[in-house]
Amino acid sequence: MRASRRSGTAPRGPSAGAGRSGRRRARPAARVRRRRSSQAQRTRRRIKSAAMQPRRVALVHDFLLDVRGAERVFLALCDLFPDADLFTAVYDESGTEGRFAQRRPTTSFLQRMRPDARTFRALLPLYPYAMEALDLRGYDLVISSSSAWAHGVIADADAVHVCYCHNPFRYAWNAREATLAKYDPLRRAALGFVFQRWRQWDWIAAQRVDVYTANSETTRKRVKRYFGRDASVLYPPVETSRFSPGEPGDDYVVLSELMPHKRIDLAIAAFNALRLPLTVVGNGPDARRLRRIAGPNICFTGRVSDDEAGAFLRSAKALVVTATEEFGIAAVEAQAAGRPVIALREGGVRETVIEGETGVFFERPEPAALVDAVRAFDPLAFDPEACVANAGRFDVAHFRHGLRALVDRAIEEDRPPRPRPRRARGLAISQ
Repeated sequence: MRASRRSGTAPRGPSAGAGRSGRRRARPAARVRRRRSSQAQRTRRRIKSAAMQPRRVALVHDFLLDVRGAERVFLALCDLFPDADLFTAVYDESGTEGRFAQRRPTTSFLQRMRPDARTFRALLPLYPYAMEALDLRGYDLVISSSSAWAHGVIADADAVHVCYCHNPFRYAWNAREATLAKYDPLRRAALGFVFQRWRQWDWIAAQRVDVYTANSETTRKRVKRYFGRDASVLYPPVETSRFSPGEPGDDYVVLSELMPHKRIDLAIAAFNALRLPLTVVGNGPDARRLRRIAGPNICFTGRVSDDEAGAFLRSAKALVVTATEEFGIAAVEAQAAGRPVIALREGGVRETVIEGETGVFFERPEPAALVDAVRAFDPLAFDPEACVANAGRFDVAHFRHGLRALVDRAIEEDRPPRPRPRRARGLAISQ
């Protein structure tokens, strides 16, 4: 039985049953395998037969505190499964602009602490416990949208769990060393211990997922490297129809959450040197520091609506991307608005931007490299129609078709049970 995924141990054949005399009898391994297979087949037939019994679907997201790229993917999942129940660790209706209000997401015990987009990080060590405590009993299909801990929910033994992975938790994996380097030795040691424990939990949680799909080739490789799991690639949905080309202006634009790992300070340093106009669209915990180092040629808009962000992109000379994005929805949105992209050659932009046709790359995360790229950039060399056509590859319709096909395959596949390991293994991964 797949109940082993919940209990944490694999079924043990020799002690599986007992005779009338009270002594346990060994159950033949072949009979156990046949029983498991028939149970799995019955479960999948039950899930597939919507006419006989409606499919119960649970959609899970890390947290719903604002609306960024990952939340837009979750909104697309909600549209695909209008009758599904929503689960998340914490939820802020005002921060998410009421977009999930009608679905009434079920939250974890952490909701009592009323965290918001500014304070939720203080609770990071508790989120794995919060996710495992969410009650998903009775659901046939679980789809988790995970950039940290959502993939760690515990589904029923016979449920199908599909994870759409935005990225393995960056602070425990690919950004671990850079994060620890910012702290004094005492805090570094404490955080290092927390991150190591998180890695162990993360690896174990990943083994409970039935099917992984990643938002880019970059993320697919990380899922394989950190979790030892294979994943397909399904690009996130971008509402390209919201955008239309406009007349370019003189300002370069950064559209991003203002977080240290986004490297907005790199763009500010470069444009301070260039003395060219730069508009920084977005808000975040790094906003105050960035405003202090910005010159008079750089303006900050703060948080804006989707329509306002689209207007900034339409009138931009180019979008500037300095972060190593796993996918990078903003780069696709800029192209949908007919604008080229100047991006660091790392991460998902290598899959979304066509060099020389819809944008240019700079090679190193250094101000001097960005300065050289901007000086060499010629906006007249880029055809807005080519940018729009390239963005069309990532339209919502492609995502919907791909996800439906993925879920159907996951339901139809007759896979063996995946027991939860007793302890984490294979954690000695080089950075």
